[in-house]
Amino acid sequence: MEYKLSHILSAVKVISSKGAVDPVVSEIIFDSREAGINSVFVAIKGTQTDGHQYIKGVFEAGCKAVVCEVMPEVIPDDCISLQVENSSEALGQMASIFYDNPSEKLKLVGVTGTNGKTTIATLLYEMSRLLGNKTGLFSTVANFIDGKEIKATHTTPDAVTLNRMMKQMVDEGCSYCFMEVSSHAIHQKRISGLTFAGGIFTNITHDHLDYHKTFKAYITAKKVFFDGLNKKAFALVNADDKNGAVMVQNTKASVYTYSVRDMADFKGRIIESMFEGMQLIIDGQEVWTTFVGFFNAQNLMAVYGAARTLGFEKGDVLVALSKLQSVDGRFETIRSDDGKTAVVDYAHTPDALKNVIDTINQIRSFDQQLITVVGAGGDRDMSKRPVMAAEAVKGSSKVILTSDNPRSEEPEQIIEDMMEGVTFKERIKVISITNRKEAIKTACMVARAGDIILIAGKGHETYQEVKGKRTHFDDREIVKEIFAQK
Repeated sequence: MEYKLSHILSAVKVISSKGAVDPVVSEIIFDSREAGINSVFVAIKGTQTDGHQYIKGVFEAGCKAVVCEVMPEVIPDDCISLQVENSSEALGQMASIFYDNPSEKLKLVGVTGTNGKTTIATLLYEMSRLLGNKTGLFSTVANFIDGKEIKATHTTPDAVTLNRMMKQMVDEGCSYCFMEVSSHAIHQKRISGLTFAGGIFTNITHDHLDYHKTFKAYITAKKVFFDGLNKKAFALVNADDKNGAVMVQNTKASVYTYSVRDMADFKGRIIESMFEGMQLIIDGQEVWTTFVGFFNAQNLMAVYGAARTLGFEKGDVLVALSKLQSVDGRFETIRSDDGKTAVVDYAHTPDALKNVIDTINQIRSFDQQLITVVGAGGDRDMSKRPVMAAEAVKGSSKVILTSDNPRSEEPEQIIEDMMEGVTFKERIKVISITNRKEAIKTACMVARAGDIILIAGKGHETYQEVKGKRTHFDDREIVKEIFAQK
């Protein structure tokens, strides 16, 4: 594709410009290393580096156009530099125009909140396809253009990738797209220029304060997504979370609610719950699902509410709900021949960990132990570490604190930070094993027939990151390997 620069900038508010050329553009870039003759470089002030310092280099590489917040003092005669208020926002607007506004040709639904985003977005994708629609997905686990998988590197990709992939979805005949929308993506304007048919709010709990600094700033970032929905869109919020009402205070969208606890537009209730699944009543009709726990009941109500709001028939939606399977690494159960049950879950926040532990405790019998293996990620919000340990100890028979993805930090220090949430009296049921494989093996060895082993924090991840190096590591593979040993 090739367009005149002026066309790509048609939705962008330009403050000032230097140069009078209008070059042909075949590529929008924000990484200076990709600069070439027919590219336009957008200088982004990132968290790690500032793209403005590479402007001179992109001109030298043959790039004819730059969009920036701070104008360079000198530009080549046959080039142009354009100043905007926010480069990240401009990037999204430019990418949408360049790829022919693909989000307007899809029913694009964004899912935001602390927990549940992956499950809800993925199940909506699966349901839409079960109901005969070609559908796209952007998620933490994987991105899909209908049935074709494209590896995910971020919860929400950059604006250029988003629009390029949505253009592919449109070209492949997709009519729906479901997207996880992270607070980072909202704050960094990665969804700028997109037109959403709807937005779903799951919940807000303690997370990402390493980035947002305060809980108020974290909530505000989420709320911006709903503030930006247009009057043709819908906003579906969790009535069981007090912040649901906050999210939609200023939205122009039509507001709907879902709940498993209170009155709502889409109401569900748990009748029976076991490790194999649970029986729900949804809109007066009983449905058996393979999912477990109150938090998953909320997720399913979000899926049901969104599907109904999008216009799918009630009967079709309920049948599809009964056919859906758990998302990888989300309350994934593995059983041994001698009667032990391992639960692998992505729970990496205090609230998510509490939800999973509470769910197990509601199902397990008095004589079944719950042995929890949990760590905390390095280079992330440190304040949640002691809280996670406290939640683990409060609801478990035994706890093994171990490594998650320590990244650049020392794993022993992370475990020490977690131990600060454990009282002296509680320490009798806590041990620390830095090596995650050994921690999982110990939990499996300590467990008796009938006991439950919760392995929390990594879920679907198939790697462990230590000192900047990623090596293959899959909690599920480890458990199966140990269970297979006699």
